[in-house]
Amino acid sequence: MTDRPAAPAPLAVSLGDPAGVGPELLAEAWHRRGEAGLAPFFAVGGAGLLAAAARQRGIDVPIARIADPAQAVTVFAQALPVLGDADGAYAPGAPDREGAALALASLTEATRLAVSGAASGIVTGPIAKARLTEVGFDYPGQTEFVAAGCGIAAQDAVMMLAGPSLRTVPLTVHVALSRVPVLLTAALIERRARIVARALQRDFGLAQPRLALAALNPHAGEDGRFGDEEARLIAPAIAALRAAGIAATGPHPADALFAPRARETYDVALCMYHDQALIPLKALDFDHGVNVTLGLPVVRTSPDHGTAFAIAGQRIAHPGATIAAIRMAGECAARRAAGPTA
Repeated sequence: MTDRPAAPAPLAVSLGDPAGVGPELLAEAWHRRGEAGLAPFFAVGGAGLLAAAARQRGIDVPIARIADPAQAVTVFAQALPVLGDADGAYAPGAPDREGAALALASLTEATRLAVSGAASGIVTGPIAKARLTEVGFDYPGQTEFVAAGCGIAAQDAVMMLAGPSLRTVPLTVHVALSRVPVLLTAALIERRARIVARALQRDFGLAQPRLALAALNPHAGEDGRFGDEEARLIAPAIAALRAAGIAATGPHPADALFAPRARETYDVALCMYHDQALIPLKALDFDHGVNVTLGLPVVRTSPDHGTAFAIAGQRIAHPGATIAAIRMAGECAARRAAGPTA
């Protein structure tokens, strides 16, 4: 008789800004849990506002308050588990300091639970960074916050955007475009590519992930006519990755890298700047895109969209990305629980 690995702990889901679409989409995800094949999860705080968000959306979502994350597994089939007493008013489209404070408290506790192992991973709801700053949030985004909670340097927490058609990684993220050539180095490209390759093996089950690296300049620099970063930075990094046994190719002209036939040749595209990675992902998979943080000791995903205050509470926000983020977190957590395969 073969011992089976223990099932992973339930996932912790932070509320995001309660005035945005996060609460209603979290309620919708639980409502569709069966058809979507979602692993057990629980919300961190917001029992009352989640119930109100579900009513506003016109769906039946019973709420079960729990005192311990492990209880989520027992009640998940019958009700949406909610941990803790933190709560607030549901006022879609009207963000305020109280809501931001609740969002930060939920994110903080969800991160703590994932780091401690009480949750098998964290799914973060969309936030409004400007509002969070008003209540003491001093990070560029949730990625850096979760990395700090894990004791990981921000530069080693790598953002990957994943959808049904494409995975992309921006090697530089929230910086001015004029800063990208200054920030790019062969060492940075190589280090982050190695993190991506390891994560695709561990969390996505790809034994030999194929990495395609985009060029920075038009036509991959066209032999130096439009810039030398391809020859000076990107090509040496690719050579080092290949020498280490990583299947890396490029630098590929970005204008052709995302064509259908090209996408069949790689598992992830590593891009040199934010929009180079996010434009194709959102064009192809906007309603199902997931933001995954690679390089962390915990699983962390998030729907790849914002708070959408303008449509919150109007029953029109698409739940696909939230459902996909929860599903992906559950799949990654299950792979980690199972351990490496032969």
